[in-house]
Amino acid sequence: MNFEFNDEQRMVQKMVREFCEKEIAPMVRKIDENERIPDEIIKSLADMNLLGMSISSDYGGIKADPVTVGIVAEELARADISCAVPTFFLVQTAWGYILNKYGREKAKADILPKVTKGKAFLGIAATEPDAGSDLASIRAIAKKSGNTYIINGEKMFISGINEITSQLPEGGGYVTLVKTDVTKGTRGMSLFYIPIKNMKGVTTTVLQDWGRKGISSGGFKLEDVMIPHDYLLGEENRGFYIAMEGFDYARAIISLVCCGAAMSALENAIEYLKMREAFGQPIGRFEGIQFRLAEHWAKLEAVRLLGYKALWMYGREQKDKKYSRFEVTRLCAEAKMLAPVFAFDAINSAIQWFGAFGYTTECPLGVALKGVRSYFWAEGSLEIMKIIVARELLGKNYVAYR
Repeated sequence: MNFEFNDEQRMVQKMVREFCEKEIAPMVRKIDENERIPDEIIKSLADMNLLGMSISSDYGGIKADPVTVGIVAEELARADISCAVPTFFLVQTAWGYILNKYGREKAKADILPKVTKGKAFLGIAATEPDAGSDLASIRAIAKKSGNTYIINGEKMFISGINEITSQLPEGGGYVTLVKTDVTKGTRGMSLFYIPIKNMKGVTTTVLQDWGRKGISSGGFKLEDVMIPHDYLLGEENRGFYIAMEGFDYARAIISLVCCGAAMSALENAIEYLKMREAFGQPIGRFEGIQFRLAEHWAKLEAVRLLGYKALWMYGREQKDKKYSRFEVTRLCAEAKMLAPVFAFDAINSAIQWFGAFGYTTECPLGVALKGVRSYFWAEGSLEIMKIIVARELLGKNYVAYR
């Protein structure tokens, strides 16, 4: 058992941390206020090969292991505590991996090189206006016609709409979950890559989130959109299971994003607790504060270990099947279940310690609180994570839904 990063991972961590401290941390307020990640940051991410970490070299990526991906996600979140830049990174990393693994050659060649160069955005579209946690209830449907699928439906609450339609020069699209056999529930779902920008039959909607403002969210409608068979991922009617593989990866990465934001907030708070005086002494001397700080830091250490273990096991399962998919799914759900709640609580305490200043926009921690709050739902709600963990412990016969 080895808890150390290897030499290459430490080098990546050092490189990304230096870049983040210089280029991203000073821009966090601007990112939030302008509701946009600056083009120069996206270019730098691409130039450093960070947008191709899960993509093979055939398409311009470097195919890094999941633990190294987690290191980068954590460092991005330590710098951009609003979680916009790390979300831009993690969504494309998880779903770029899935498209790279299961996509057909044409789809991969059409989009992945553009993603690695920072010219296009690749996201996931599963949620609908009336179907989120209950994915079996999605209504988007694809009907095959020759070598083409005609797709109708609507997706909502997804990341990257503005990035695709107006910011990135090559647009991009979504790995999209739809039904191909309405009689089979989750066993009748398929995954397609669907381009969005300038696509006939596609109309988009932008939502106004109150946090994580640097990356947009919204949805799109599909009306008789024609998608070639070459854009189908894997086999028809196997899309749900492929999507769950992607969600596992994304959930484990999210746990490290939450840890990065919480670590930054606590580190800022520690410096303030040493400096700020009340009643003739630094407020860090008061045990009421010390005990909460100790609890938060211990939880940070524990959740970080769980997140990195989940990524390590995900990588081993993908590489040599050393662990079962069920073990990996449970561990990724555990990490995703704990990390956002811990991070929100830790950041909230840090804001309290800053006093009235913590409630001003001059204090950077407000954007962190709103950023990690998004992960109470994103890539699977906390309640669904608990259901997954309990299901894997008790067995499928104890699942309340059918």
